[in-house]
Amino acid sequence: MSRSSSAVSAAPSGAQRRLGASPAPRRQLRRRKELFWAVVFLAPALVAIGSLRIAPTISAVVSSLYSGFPGGVRPPVFSGFDNYLDLWGNEAFRETVLRTVVFNVIINPLQVAIALLVAVLMTRRIAAPGLWRTLVFIPAVVPIVGSSIVWSIALRPDGPVNAIITALGGRPQPFLTSPDQALASIMLIASWIGIGYWMIFLISGLRAIPSEYYEAAKLDRAGPIRTFFQITIPLLKRPLLFVLVADTVANFVLFVPIQMLTNGGPQNSTTMQMFNAYRTTYTYSSKNLGAAEVVILTIIMLVFVALQFRLLRDDDRAAKGTS
Repeated sequence: MSRSSSAVSAAPSGAQRRLGASPAPRRQLRRRKELFWAVVFLAPALVAIGSLRIAPTISAVVSSLYSGFPGGVRPPVFSGFDNYLDLWGNEAFRETVLRTVVFNVIINPLQVAIALLVAVLMTRRIAAPGLWRTLVFIPAVVPIVGSSIVWSIALRPDGPVNAIITALGGRPQPFLTSPDQALASIMLIASWIGIGYWMIFLISGLRAIPSEYYEAAKLDRAGPIRTFFQITIPLLKRPLLFVLVADTVANFVLFVPIQMLTNGGPQNSTTMQMFNAYRTTYTYSSKNLGAAEVVILTIIMLVFVALQFRLLRDDDRAAKGTS
């Protein structure tokens, strides 16, 4: 009797077996459900990325390795890197690449610096800050086609901008019709559109900085300039780099103002790499050569982005080393 009772007591009951065996299957079931719903919610984004980004990129790389007669008169044949060699042997193409790089080297830091300055001003104690933010942000919500039309009217030789210059005693400027001023005018239009947009991200970054740092700076009797460069900029590094990377991508593929306002002119002074690839593909009907230009543009853009991410990685390593 004692043996049987001890055996019964030693044997796990049905409830104990269920309690002991249930956590692992339940955990697996929960993970499967989480994976299922993750796939469901990510599927539209993954499909969009695959169909709108990855597939066109692969298609462009493959197409750039073929050569065909413009207009599709003859089927393209595999030619390896001949398209790339032909492009780099073309002086006009090299000038376009250099112009695109110089354009981005100038406009990207300029836009980010102005957006940061405006963001700092908008986080100070000013009257009706919401109204001022809305006014600065309005150009970002206006379609770029509409903005280009407005600026084409404003910068005409007989437009309102020249009317103001004349009223102030100056001479009318050619702006978009001058090889010396057209590219600067495109920079002005692109900055007018983009500054308000990037300002929103930087305002969010500024709001996320703990106020204790500024209070400590006041106790240390640090002036506004020292506080800005030793507290605000270091703690705003990540939002700044995000804005810089996104702004770089946007300006490398800038197309609409150039196509609408100057069509790459005058004298190719505003011909950027994106517009040049479009013109080669659709105006000159050279699809394979245009694909090679897009691939070169993508590589240059990725180099810029990689350098910017390298700055972020170095900053993280420095921060870990000091901690």
